[in-house]
Amino acid sequence: MSILIMFIRFLLALVCGALIGLEREMSEKEAGLRTHILVSLGACLFGMLGLLISSETGEADPLRMAQGILIGIGFLGAGVIIREGASIKGLTTAAGIWVMGGVGFACGTGYYIPAIVCTVFSFLTIALFTKIEKRIKDKGK
Repeated sequence: MSILIMFIRFLLALVCGALIGLEREMSEKEAGLRTHILVSLGACLFGMLGLLISSETGEADPLRMAQGILIGIGFLGAGVIIREGASIKGLTTAAGIWVMGGVGFACGTGYYIPAIVCTVFSFLTIALFTKIEKRIKDKGK
């Protein structure tokens, strides 16, 4: 894998993480820009390492790397979920962190189109459906 390919993969992971993180930051959520970028970059790194080690030694399994990343990021996401009385906050942010792990892994393993499509759909889900949910709740009052 060339340095240019690594750079492109890291850059795409950074941009995808930043898009979702920026929306979370603007919504003043628990995990924002830096958290989402770092999760995406870290998953990208582990994805690339899985491929590199596998190609060099034949011993690593990139799918096992993905499994470990998803489980680890699940624990990270659990840290942003907060219970306040009868309501629970942070679930969307936790889900965003988890998805960014997948996006980062996709970038790291060279699956750019799925990474971009998932990032766009995630952004639309978070940005647009928040407004739709708000309207539904306001009509119910």
